[in-house]
Amino acid sequence: MGVSIYFSTFNAITYRRHTRKGTALFGSPDAMLILINPPVAKPCEPPAGIAKLAGVLAAHRYPFTVVDGNLEGLLYLLNAPHQPQDTWSRQACNKLKDNLAALRSRLLYANLDRYKRAVADVGRALLLAGAAHGATLTLANYEEASLSPLNSADLLRAAAGPEKNPFYPWFAGRLSTLVEKKNPSLVGFSLNYLSQALTTFAMIGFLKKRFPELPLVVGGGLMTSWMRQPEWRNPFSGLVEHLVAGPGEESLCSLLGLKAQAGHSSPDYGRLAANPYLAPGFILPYAAASGCWWKRCSFCPEQAEGNPYAAISPNQVMADIDRLAAATAPCLIHFLDNAISPTLLQVLAARPLPAPWYGFARVTELIADRDFCRALRRSGCVMLKLGIESGDETVLEKMDKGIELQVASRALAALHSAGIATYVYLLFGTPAETLAAARKTLAFTRRHAAAITFLNLAVFNLPAINGPSSGLATRPFYDGDLSLYRDFEHPRGWNRKEVRLFLDREFKRDPAIRPILHRDPPLFTSNHAPFLHMGCQFPSGNTL
Repeated sequence: MGVSIYFSTFNAITYRRHTRKGTALFGSPDAMLILINPPVAKPCEPPAGIAKLAGVLAAHRYPFTVVDGNLEGLLYLLNAPHQPQDTWSRQACNKLKDNLAALRSRLLYANLDRYKRAVADVGRALLLAGAAHGATLTLANYEEASLSPLNSADLLRAAAGPEKNPFYPWFAGRLSTLVEKKNPSLVGFSLNYLSQALTTFAMIGFLKKRFPELPLVVGGGLMTSWMRQPEWRNPFSGLVEHLVAGPGEESLCSLLGLKAQAGHSSPDYGRLAANPYLAPGFILPYAAASGCWWKRCSFCPEQAEGNPYAAISPNQVMADIDRLAAATAPCLIHFLDNAISPTLLQVLAARPLPAPWYGFARVTELIADRDFCRALRRSGCVMLKLGIESGDETVLEKMDKGIELQVASRALAALHSAGIATYVYLLFGTPAETLAAARKTLAFTRRHAAAITFLNLAVFNLPAINGPSSGLATRPFYDGDLSLYRDFEHPRGWNRKEVRLFLDREFKRDPAIRPILHRDPPLFTSNHAPFLHMGCQFPSGNTL
């Protein structure tokens, strides 16, 4: 499955360490594993990658513990004592308990203004907790002025001084107690986002100081992207024993000395479902495929990084969803695929799912069919995310998006008539775009404003892995050896500054577009958008 492991100092299968119980092997009967999802990411649903690994371990009957450190750490900081100095901060701290409860209630999502105020107030309290440590902390991001997650030297500094991290009081106690109680043979971190990197390495540094003989493994989406860069050289060999690129199931089995099982292992959310996520019920994340079935778009990281497309059979998907829903009673199912395949969409449309669902889909003739969209709605589809990217045919052709604007127009109309919300993604500043082309995107969006429920506006970043083959004059985008992007000189002078001015002065001010942008959920964006679309008219259990 395109998975690779870096062994820095020894072969994990033959590694022995001395513990209170004596000498233990990873594959021995008393061995166990701890899997950690570190802060910070949106705390509204459980980590799907760890659930997938948990499913593999459960199938092997291998003992393990999962820790959603993201949710635990954020709630710890929110509930810690604060010293607000201004009126807003005092009010936010006083209302914190009520706002957290409201974000877990269906009623809040029927009132957009109340929802936005609750998110802002919770964020204000969290900002105070971060500021005390010189960090900018939100419900979706973590930054430090003095350390960059794009610089390996800074990540090593975070590991050398874990006590400086605002989450330190939480993870020092939590990890110490957990390791002493469980006596694990291995601890794994799932590092998916830049917002997790500094705290991940602070936690790693703490474990190395407190339990120096305990081996560690780091995988996840961000680590995969780093390791797939052509110039990758492992800068963490003296700190982390094992780095994993790509889907981790096969690598984890190899690392633990487990025989790979034939067939499919579905995710296991049993240890995560009861967590108090910030959502009005349990959101069930599910990936029916890895990679992308289209895999032709220019500058696509999936293609450049060589990530293969691997899909679970539709019958197995439906069986997994039924089993997982029966165990977790979700209020929403979130398909994580880069784009749900047409084959699976047809299967999904043929029968109701046990809860409302949403996910990404490519614009095709299939979803431009009104009867098909009505069938999708009957199956429980409440929102589709669509990467339309541009309203200019030439730009779409240059990007090899495989999208025709007349099909996109019919798809938006068909979804709207069926009552399915659309979260439309637009991308500005690509090498083929000009100001005139961007204005065509503005015109397209204006014409279809009634059928666009939410919008995501992004400025193009050139992936570093694509830089050498792009034919563009490039320069560093961020300082640091771990940057995944390159800045570039736009061949038509349509550079980032000009793009942002256009978005701020023209696009966002358009009278037809302003109401769409106003609807966008702050911080949680598409993760909470289905709830706002449904208001409070969605199930609290597992029935439509």
